[in-house]
Amino acid sequence: MLTISQISEIQQKLKESKKIAVCTHYNPDGDAIGSSLALYTYFSAQGFDIQCVIPNNMPDFYKWMPGAEHIVNAQKHLKEARKILIEADVLFLVDMNAEQRSGIELQRTLLETPAYKILIDHHPNPTVACAITYSDTNATSTCENIYRFLTEINNEPFLNKEIGSCIYTGIITDTGSLSYVCNDPETYTLLAKLMEMGVNGENIHRNIYDNYAESRIRLLGLSLNTLKVFHHLGTSYMCLTQEEMKKNKFKEGDTEGFVNYGISLKGIFFTAFFIEREKRIRISFRSKGIFDVNQFAKTYFQGGGHRNAAASYHYDTLENTMKYFEEIIHNHPELSNSRSYV
Repeated sequence: MLTISQISEIQQKLKESKKIAVCTHYNPDGDAIGSSLALYTYFSAQGFDIQCVIPNNMPDFYKWMPGAEHIVNAQKHLKEARKILIEADVLFLVDMNAEQRSGIELQRTLLETPAYKILIDHHPNPTVACAITYSDTNATSTCENIYRFLTEINNEPFLNKEIGSCIYTGIITDTGSLSYVCNDPETYTLLAKLMEMGVNGENIHRNIYDNYAESRIRLLGLSLNTLKVFHHLGTSYMCLTQEEMKKNKFKEGDTEGFVNYGISLKGIFFTAFFIEREKRIRISFRSKGIFDVNQFAKTYFQGGGHRNAAASYHYDTLENTMKYFEEIIHNHPELSNSRSYV
């Protein structure tokens, strides 16, 4: 929650600003895109010159979102993206708790820009240096914090159907369609407010979850075929090779949510999904209950995230990475008594 002096400071900075920019993390998901476009749509309606930057491609099934056509993709337009961030008077960093999460191409730019920085996030332990840090780890999503932030800095009604659709998208995607981290009644009160404004939850669900490319379904089948389960440890994992992705014409976002299949098994409370990329392995972790995958990712893979959802990169072969993972889980003291987590 913002203090009165912080609200006054933000309002004054916005009055003085000619250019606003928004930037989010590498491999942007529904919460990252939703947060960015909610701010874009809000400030555009207020008459501000605002631009959104994403580090790399976003999944096709988010391109229906209001304002998506105005996003600048740094992977395709790096010079323009850097210029936007350097010249911004106010820079919003959303859904990212550290500059390196923007990727190597933008990290230095985020450190060098003289812009007045405002962080809006829900990940633990933010390290990015900002004038204002608005972060609540108990929120379902950064989009939920976007709603609260905008409400606090502006006493006048500000929401419309387009902004609401962006916020709704972030909440739904970051909770697995309200299947985890969603026990706070205030979340449902907010969703009700969004629907009262005309947000169509059914259409949003169809746009995201019933709008997949053929490549995604084929890659899902290949991933499920690699499923390995350690019932005595309450653990499972799956993997996908770079060759399989190339052969099946992988698109950004095709593997989003695959990791959740490993956690859906009876008696399993911890899972990992390994994706072989160029010179590194992308790892997604998920858990149920009190098992902390954020701490697990930090301890063994220099990654992080939330208690029940985290990610890391590992710079080794896919085979060695999975072997290392198996060694860890067989020697991890908290996994030997798996019944306490189920």
